[in-house]
Amino acid sequence: MGAYILRRLLLMIPTIIGIMAISFAVIQFAPGGPVEQVIADLTNAAGSDRLSGTGGDLVPGGGEGGSYRGAQGLDPEFIAKLEKQFGFDKPPLERFLGMMWNYARFDFGESFFRNTSVVDLIIEKMPVSISLGVWILIFSYAISIPLGIRKAVSDGSTFDVWTSGVIIVGYAVPSFLFAILLIVIFAGGSFFDWFPLRGLVSDNFHALPWYQKILDYFWHMTLPLITLLLSAFATTTLLTKNSFIDEIKKQYVTTARAKGLTERKVLYGHVFRNAMLIIIAGFPGAFISAFFTGSLLIEYIFSLDGLGRLGYDAVVKRDYPIVFATLYIFSLMGLFVSLISDLIYTWVDPRIDFERRDV
Repeated sequence: MGAYILRRLLLMIPTIIGIMAISFAVIQFAPGGPVEQVIADLTNAAGSDRLSGTGGDLVPGGGEGGSYRGAQGLDPEFIAKLEKQFGFDKPPLERFLGMMWNYARFDFGESFFRNTSVVDLIIEKMPVSISLGVWILIFSYAISIPLGIRKAVSDGSTFDVWTSGVIIVGYAVPSFLFAILLIVIFAGGSFFDWFPLRGLVSDNFHALPWYQKILDYFWHMTLPLITLLLSAFATTTLLTKNSFIDEIKKQYVTTARAKGLTERKVLYGHVFRNAMLIIIAGFPGAFISAFFTGSLLIEYIFSLDGLGRLGYDAVVKRDYPIVFATLYIFSLMGLFVSLISDLIYTWVDPRIDFERRDV
């Protein structure tokens, strides 16, 4: 197993380099980079001043402005200073190699437009993502595993058919549409004004007693969690059901029943361990997914300032240090999670031996 882990760790190096290289190459051809963003802001500001009659000379002029869109009339020296400020005065290969060397030491630099380090920004936004991720993971597994077992035991019954219909419909409904529906009904849209629509806690949160802080926190989290849970538990529920059904049909279950064991003893003493193999092994991936994916629109709809919203704003604003840093961190975490999933397989079922197969 040690050799397998070492091979997987070594393979992470070219994998992460490939991911970053492809993303870096795509960015080179994307229009509207940070230099053009600044030029557009300055041009718009100058245009507003001319319309308002202030006459402010906000845009340095007199030159050709280089090859950037909207840079006509700008001083080339001003453009050169912008390129140096954002690091675009160097060849792409040199910039990429420098970025990867810094990232290898977990030095992610500073944001182009926020005047703070990328690490500090990620840490600042982390509480929202942690709040959503932890509770989604807990609630989805707490609902889906018992429900999946019950559906497997009563396969084909009215309960199974009815719950499958609810799960499929819930999974098919886009989460952002369900979020809007909840807002319309419960957040002051057209019917009731029971839940807040903005932030993770109230403005007077720090002045509240500890028990009211807990209530206030869950008061704000209710609608976002319901929205995300609608689709979060569906996959795990059906996966649990199908896994249990496959195990129940195997010979060892028939043998256990023939020995006179109770159905509960057969189900939880024999079937459960084998059926939960795929669920347990998928836990690390579900953990990362709950934290960092699928909540972008929900964060925007409910005004939650988390990692999803940070990444989206960085892409729109072309804040490349944030874009590449979050991509690097999440890709690295995904690779480690994949390794952990394989190790959990061997822990749950010692019959699995990755040493006997190629990586």
